[in-house]
Amino acid sequence: MIPLSEQTSRQRPSERDCAAPDDDRVMSFREWCGVNGFSVATGRRLRKAGKAAAFTQLSDRRVGVTVRDNRAWQESRKIHAKGDAS
Repeated sequence: MIPLSEQTSRQRPSERDCAAPDDDRVMSFREWCGVNGFSVATGRRLRKAGKAAAFTQLSDRRVGVTVRDNRAWQESRKIHAKGDAS
């Protein structure tokens, strides 16, 4: 029987442990739409109108959005109530 301490050191690191920090993780276009709760068609319209988050070109045919850029985009779209000083 293998001691518990050796078992944990033998385990493969999880995908999350190997990934870049969460802010630098790139979401696919479809994932970005899902995270923000709108359809792919709406995401395309926003992008075409220049009202979408900053996109990163991943390859000739593929784009994505970093978690950081999505958060900044969401912050820029906040609606403040009338009379709210902030």
